[in-house]
Amino acid sequence: MSTSTHPATTTTQLPTRPPAQRARLSHPIAFWAITAIFVVFLAASGAPTPLYVVYQQQWGFSATILTVVFAVYVLGLLGSLLVLGALSDHVGRRPVLAVAVGLEAVALVLFLAAGSVTVLAIARIAQGIATGAAMTTLGATLVDLNPPHAPGRAGVVNGVAPLAGLAIGALGAGALVQLAPAPTRLIYALLLAGMAGAAVIVTRMPETSTRRPGVRASLRPRVGIPARLRGEVYVLVPILIASWAVGGLYLSLGPSVAASLFGLDSHIVGGLVVTLLCGTGAATAFALREQPTAGVIRAAAILLAGGMLATLLGVETDSAALAAVGTVIAGVGFGASALGCFGTLARIAAPDERGELFAVAYVISYLAFSLPAVLAGFASTSIGLHTTAVLYGLGVTVLSLAALAAQRMLATR
Repeated sequence: MSTSTHPATTTTQLPTRPPAQRARLSHPIAFWAITAIFVVFLAASGAPTPLYVVYQQQWGFSATILTVVFAVYVLGLLGSLLVLGALSDHVGRRPVLAVAVGLEAVALVLFLAAGSVTVLAIARIAQGIATGAAMTTLGATLVDLNPPHAPGRAGVVNGVAPLAGLAIGALGAGALVQLAPAPTRLIYALLLAGMAGAAVIVTRMPETSTRRPGVRASLRPRVGIPARLRGEVYVLVPILIASWAVGGLYLSLGPSVAASLFGLDSHIVGGLVVTLLCGTGAATAFALREQPTAGVIRAAAILLAGGMLATLLGVETDSAALAAVGTVIAGVGFGASALGCFGTLARIAAPDERGELFAVAYVISYLAFSLPAVLAGFASTSIGLHTTAVLYGLGVTVLSLAALAAQRMLATR
C-alpha cells in the first residue's frame, strides 16, 4: 500500500511557514520589546551625567571641557536626526535599528576603555549618532505597531520611554558610582549587555515599513513638516523648547548645583536630581495617558513655570527641600509636555511621514536641550553657578508662559 494514502502522512501535506517567519515576534510582543530598547538607549545617554564629576576628579579638566563633552554628544545626535531621521521610511525600520544598536555598542566599549577626555568625547559623539538614529526609528516603529484597540498607546510610550530611560540611567549610574566597584566601568558593562539583548530583538522584530524610493534624497539634511500639519506642529514648538530646556539644565548642571549650592555631594543625590525631574515626568505621562492632549499641554506650561519658580526660590533661600519640590512640579510639567506633544504627533502623522516628523520634534527638543545648557556651562565659569541657574530658570519660566499663550490662541482659533 502506498504511504501517501496513510492517514498519518496527511499532516505532512499541510503548508508551513518558513522558519524566518516563525521566528518573528508578534506585534504585541514587538511593541513592548521596542519600548524596552527605547528605555535602554536613553538610559545609556543619561548614565554619564553622574560620572562627569568622577571624570573631572580623575583627569583634572575644567567645567568648560565638561560642557564641550556634553555638547559633542548633542551635535552627534542632531546631525544624526537631520541626516538619518527619514531613512527608515525608505529602507525599513530594522536595518536602521540594527546599525544604531551596533554603533551604540561601539560607544559603550569606548566608555569602558576611556582613559582621557579625548576618548570620552569620541564615545559621546558615537553615542549621539546612534541615539539620534534610534530615537526617530523607534518612535515611528511604535506607531506602526500600535494596537488598533488602543490608538493612543504609541503616543504615551513615546512620551514616557525617553524620560524613564533618562531617569533610570542617571539614578542607576549614581548608585553604582556610590556603592559599587569600578564606578566608571560597571554601568557601561551592564548597558552593553542591554544592547546585546536589543540586537536579538531587532533580528526577530517584524518589519513595519515597506521600502520605497528616495533613499539618497532622504539623507540630505533638512527639517521638513508637511504643509497640512504645520499649524498643529508649530503650536507645539514653545512647550517643546521650554520642557527640554529644563531637561538640559538638570542633565548638564543638576548634580553640580546640588553639590555646589546645597552641599549635597553624594553621587546618588547627583543621579536623584535627574530622576526627580525625569522619573516624575515619566510617571505623569503614564498617569495622564487618557486625557485630551490640548488640556495636558496647557497644564504642562503652567506646571513648568510654577516648578521652576519654586526651584529658584529654593536656590535663593538655600532650601534643598523647596528646590526638590519645585523639581518634582517641573517634572510633572515635563512629562505632561512629552505626552501631549508626542501624542499629537502620533495622531496626525501618516505612515510615510512618521520618521521625518518625529525627527523634526527631536531636533527641536534637543536644540532646546543642548544650546541653553552649553551656554549655561560657559556662563557658570564667568558669572558663577548661582547666577547662571537663576537666569536659566527665569528664561524657562518665560518660555513656559509663552507656550501657555500659544495654546490659548490655538484654542480660541
